Amino acid sequence: MACSIAVMRFKDRREAGRRLAARLADYANRPDVIVLALTCGGVPVAYEIADAIGAPLDVFFVRRLAAPGSEDLAMGAIATGGVSVMNENVVRYLDISNETVDEVTHRERRELERSERLYRGGLPALDLFGRTIILVDDGFAAGSTMRAACVAMRAHRPAQVIVAAPIAGRATCELCNEVIDGIVCAHKTAPDPYHVVTIWYDDLFQTTDDEARELFEQSKRRGIDS
Repeated sequence: MACSIAVMRFKDRREAGRRLAARLADYANRPDVIVLALTCGGVPVAYEIADAIGAPLDVFFVRRLAAPGSEDLAMGAIATGGVSVMNENVVRYLDISNETVDEVTHRERRELERSERLYRGGLPALDLFGRTIILVDDGFAAGSTMRAACVAMRAHRPAQVIVAAPIAGRATCELCNEVIDGIVCAHKTAPDPYHVVTIWYDDLFQTTDDEARELFEQSKRRGIDS
């Protein structure tokens, strides 16, 4: 599934989510659909999508592994379930040692476990078996975070996994296509100019744990009230 092409910038994550939701209308009001956010940046985007298409919202925990000295560059990512995906090209180019990879992975694994405790509050995750999953982030460049999530997702045996992001690089779309069933984007860029998500947003301040958790709680209350 190809991404749609349109030159645009986004005011913030929630506006991006509303724009992206319009491209996901085919999934509206379907009982098999679950929207999953990659915390924390993906939560505001996913919240707007879930609200627009009438789907439950949950979170899927993934941590990017930033390359030492190049924090905007991901050398890989980890996800719930012990999944680890490395960008071997980055590791080789920066000559990152195995010891450094292990150290960063261990640190991010602790943060991932902390996030799970914070968001879940002891409650179980939604059952993903046989469901159509829309996996949402605020954008992806190298794609290692989203790819790790997709690989981990397969262990839950969903019927279908659709990646949705306001902005994505062409090469990343091709990479993720190997492990998912489709990609929906508001904007797809050429491979070379696209390096970081921030250049496509007017406001991309970091989403705090409290802000993301409040949106998650609002979505759960909406589901109960509807």
